[in-house]
Amino acid sequence: MSEIITQAPGTPGNDELMKSLGLIERVSMDADEGRAVMAFEARPEMCHSGNIVQGGFVTGWIDAAMAHAIIVKTEGALLPLSLDIKIAFYAAAHPGRVVAECWIERLGKSTAFAEGSLKDEDGRLIAKGMSTIRLVPARRG
Repeated sequence: MSEIITQAPGTPGNDELMKSLGLIERVSMDADEGRAVMAFEARPEMCHSGNIVQGGFVTGWIDAAMAHAIIVKTEGALLPLSLDIKIAFYAAAHPGRVVAECWIERLGKSTAFAEGSLKDEDGRLIAKGMSTIRLVPARRG
């Protein structure tokens, strides 16, 4: 397993972004496989009626893990820009720990395709996602 690059060059505040999304832990980052597993804390202030997490957070958690999969696979040489994201919601997310597991389906020179899922602490599937991602060179120095 490779260590994830937590802050891409030229992107100050990345750690603050992850904090705002409720990142608890980067569970595993596998450069060889192009996989990322990240745990987030769904907080009450992320919820609307009935203590249900707003769908944008669910989408953001899956999107963040897909981006991390790209960054770790390319060793930070390429940065991901989402061209589209499709999320299918299977169950409501509630406050507590959730885990996003994402992987690269195909990595080209300028475009990648990634997929992922979000599960709750009991392993119950909350959502699945897929994205088309534009790859741009990271600025160095």
